[in-house]
Amino acid sequence: MKAQIIQFRRGRKTYKPKHFILDVGAKNREEAEKAIGKEVSWNSPGGKIIKGKIVSAHGNKGLVRAIFEKGLPGQAVTTEVEVR
Repeated sequence: MKAQIIQFRRGRKTYKPKHFILDVGAKNREEAEKAIGKEVSWNSPGGKIIKGKIVSAHGNKGLVRAIFEKGLPGQAVTTEVEVR
């Protein structure tokens, strides 16, 4: 299953480099909560794979929050990740 990276998890003056908000295609929070605990992986253009895990829902519109083992580069925003 594919998901799209929406943005870093961030506040007004700070951001968390390992936390990302993903769109998994869910319509509401209840559908998004079914994806909690699944593994995600992002493939860089250079062939490097960075893995993470979906930890919680984010808001009421079907987005989820994922924590990656290493921070992703800014170029990763709006790209796809593989959800297993």
